[in-house]
Amino acid sequence: MLRGVNVGQHNRIKMDALRALYESIELEDPRTYVQSGNVIFHAKEKNGDLLAKKIQSAIERKFKFSPAVVLRSAKEMRGTIDANPFAGRNDVEPGKLLVTFLSAEPAKEAHSALAAFDDLPEEIHLRGRELYIYFPDGAGKSKLPWAKVEKFLKVQGTARNWNSVNAMLELAAQLEKAG
Repeated sequence: MLRGVNVGQHNRIKMDALRALYESIELEDPRTYVQSGNVIFHAKEKNGDLLAKKIQSAIERKFKFSPAVVLRSAKEMRGTIDANPFAGRNDVEPGKLLVTFLSAEPAKEAHSALAAFDDLPEEIHLRGRELYIYFPDGAGKSKLPWAKVEKFLKVQGTARNWNSVNAMLELAAQLEKAG
């Protein structure tokens, strides 16, 4: 998952060009989901940090900007879905649930720092390298100060809505079956 790709007028990448770039760095069968830098692929390299740096460097060379790259395996995506703190609740609309995939697990004090947002209507749960946020009034009406959230976490991340998370896992499962 790439952070900040095709948002507004900056950091524009066509998905066919992105797939071609992934193939050029020997990532197998890259598939994209929507226009925001979600790429599902096979890789021989299993070190996520090295792989993320390889992707980031290739994007910087080709497209002249360097987005944060956050990787999750199909197994980790299943774990993200299984760890959903809102699972089983009838009052949660999937389109209003956001998962922020973090580049690393935040320090333990991040949990207590996030308590500063308890007075907002949004519900926030930090589980490992994922931050789950439910926006009961929709993300567009949220008063949640994103800059402060990232400051408390002290790690970068990129967010996807619940429907996208499930769709990306479905694509990854298809690749697993084919591969």
